[in-house]
Amino acid sequence: MTDGDGDGDALPPEDPTQVGEDARHGAAAGVALASLAGVDEVGRGCLFGPVFAAACCLDAAALPILAAAGVQDSKALTSTHRQRLLPVIRRLAVDLGLGQASAREIHQRGIRAATELAMMRALQRLATTPQLVLVDGNLRLRPWCNRQRTVVHGDQRCLTIACASIVAKQARDGLLLRLDRRFPGYGLASHKGYGTPQHRAALRRLGPTPLHRLSFLGKIPGTAAAVAAMPLHAHGARPGSPAQTPG
Repeated sequence: MTDGDGDGDALPPEDPTQVGEDARHGAAAGVALASLAGVDEVGRGCLFGPVFAAACCLDAAALPILAAAGVQDSKALTSTHRQRLLPVIRRLAVDLGLGQASAREIHQRGIRAATELAMMRALQRLATTPQLVLVDGNLRLRPWCNRQRTVVHGDQRCLTIACASIVAKQARDGLLLRLDRRFPGYGLASHKGYGTPQHRAALRRLGPTPLHRLSFLGKIPGTAAAVAAMPLHAHGARPGSPAQTPG
């Protein structure tokens, strides 16, 4: 793997005055901090609704402020804390972009390709194309033709990625709260589309909605008949009919 392309590349020595690894990844690739973007997704493992992604660019002055405010992986924060952090992130970010891929796109493309689509849409909404993208996890963003680095546990190590995680999480949660009113009985406001016992029981009782990810439901007992009975226009095709993208 070439320099600047992966998590295994050597980073410069840690600077005690810096917070997070963002600047070190930029320095290793010869890229200024404000010219790199952290990107993360939310909702990849859900049974319902779109997958969201956000991209965030920060400058050096923002890092200690955001760290002191408690920015970290969105999953480690309460909803109240994330809500307090969101305006701080928006105020301090050099640039922010938000993207999503629908349940239909997840069904047609497969979850990895749909997640990449959401990430690409987030990056394309930035005012300036970043010179380096830090991708949370160990999977490269395959459609991105410019420089990138994968960062395992990046939402715990890089503030750009952590901020992207919070922005994407708050946007998706807000949508699920609205959709809970449209699709009552599933408990979307509480579990946000994840496969909790409550959600699985509602699927067996009520069947899937047009915004459920049909290709995710095959292993849930009691839902196969309801999925097979859904009209084709709900997702454009029934589970198993479209070609799935590996990964």
